[in-house]
This record gives sequence, structure tokens and C-alpha cells, in this order.
Amino acid sequence: MYCAFTLLFPVILLVSFCMADSAYIHEHFLPCLSQHFSNSTSRSKLIYTPNDKSYFEILNSTIQNPRFSSPLNPNLCIIITHFHASQVQATVNCSQKHGIETRIRSGGHDSEGFSYVSDVLFVILDLRNLRSIKIDVDQKLAWVEDGATLGEVYYSIAKKSENLGFPAGVCPTVCVGGHFSGGGYGHLMRKYGLAVDNIIDAKLVNIEGRILDRQSMGEDLFWPICGGGAVSFGVVLSWKIRLVYVQSKVTVFSLVRNLELNETKKLVHKWQYIPINLMMIC
Repeated sequence: MYCAFTLLFPVILLVSFCMADSAYIHEHFLPCLSQHFSNSTSRSKLIYTPNDKSYFEILNSTIQNPRFSSPLNPNLCIIITHFHASQVQATVNCSQKHGIETRIRSGGHDSEGFSYVSDVLFVILDLRNLRSIKIDVDQKLAWVEDGATLGEVYYSIAKKSENLGFPAGVCPTVCVGGHFSGGGYGHLMRKYGLAVDNIIDAKLVNIEGRILDRQSMGEDLFWPICGGGAVSFGVVLSWKIRLVYVQSKVTVFSLVRNLELNETKKLVHKWQYIPINLMMIC
């Protein structure tokens, strides 16, 4: 009997906390959001709670690490899939007002779970619907929203010009939000640097719910969001990027060598001369 009680008590306690949190969310946080969302997209397409049928489908739709796809996450209360910057502002303001932490998700490629777990009550700001891409070929510039994938960025640029590109990663489903804010390694970095080396502006919602650009946020804030993890400083809505020149045709090949025959040293030595020669050709 004692063992049964010790196992059951934590479960009862957990359920009690969840019920209390759920009541607080429905009585205070959701009404706050509704005041701002009333004239925009319907609530059913924006806000997902554990009581909604599509809640777990939305939660698991972009999770890359299945460790964080468990429905037993007592601190996650709501997922909000924003369509407009004003909705992001409202979520930040309501979260601050009611003491609810926020986690930001764009593409879901978060192996460590920072977008999915917290020690306190939190909501997920899902930016999947903020994926607009506007390209200015003449100026060789583009504005890219945080939820756009790298594949969408590359495709949009290629449709406009066969000689413009952007130096970022190779996984097409990674979104620019996490990729840019983490630095952005890619195959073009020897010639053009990281993705963040080609970011010239950004729009961000700060902790006060204000939308800032590079000038209004200042270099002390713009610098860390470019490579230092933007979610620590606010919610980035979009990035202004500088496009770079690329060849219209690219050759891709694989080179297979047997490392057991002590060819590693020769292979590494040979490789040192290939990139520099390619750069001279380009």
C-alpha cells in the first residue's frame, strides 16, 4: 500500500498543477490574446491548446528530436502560429503581463529542445507562417521572414536571377530564424563568409513588444542577434540580406578513398589546394 501511494502521489500532484495552470491560462492569458486577435485570423488557425484535436499534430509537425514530442509536457500550455507581426507583439505583451515564458520556433531543428521545454509555464511562438521573401535583384538585397526555409530562400532567388545566391547551409528544411541567429555555416563561406556576414538589417520584437530595426535597436543589440542566438534578445520577424554572385552552373561530385590504405594524409593535403584554386576561377 505504501509503494502504491508513493507512486500515485506525484501523478496527482502533477495533475493538480496542470489543472491550476490550465485555469489560469483560460481565465487570464487567452482573454488577453483575444483582445488583440479579434479582428485578424480566426482563433482556430492561431491558438492551439492541449484540448484542441490538432494540438499534438502542430507540436510534432516540425520536431526533429523525438525526445521532445512527448505529450507529457506539463509546462507547455499553448502553441501560437502567428500570421502577422502585430500578433507576435500581442503574444509578447500578454506573456509579460501574466508572467508566462515564451519559446520561439521557426523550423524546429532544435536538437537540444530549447524551443520545447522549460522549468516554468510557457508558450511556443511558432513562426512557420511568417515566411515572406521579397527580392530586389537590382540592389542585390532581400527581406526574408523568420519562418522561411533555406530551400524557399534559394528557390526564390533562383527564380529572379541565375547569378545571385546567398551563403548559407545545405539543409533545405532549416528555417532562417535559427540558422541566421546561430551564424549560418555553408559551402560558400570560404568566399563570402557566414550567413550573418551578409545580414545588413533585421526587424525584431523586443521584450516591451516594440518592433525595432537595426537603427532603432542599436549595434549593441543587432550584433548579438547575428550569431549569438537571437531568441535570447527578442523575437526576430525578418532579416535583410545581401545577395552574392554565383555561377549559373555548379558541378557537384563525390570522391571516394579508402582511409585504411593511409590515404588520409594525401587526401587532406590535396584538398588544401582545391578551394583556393576554385576561388581564383570564380
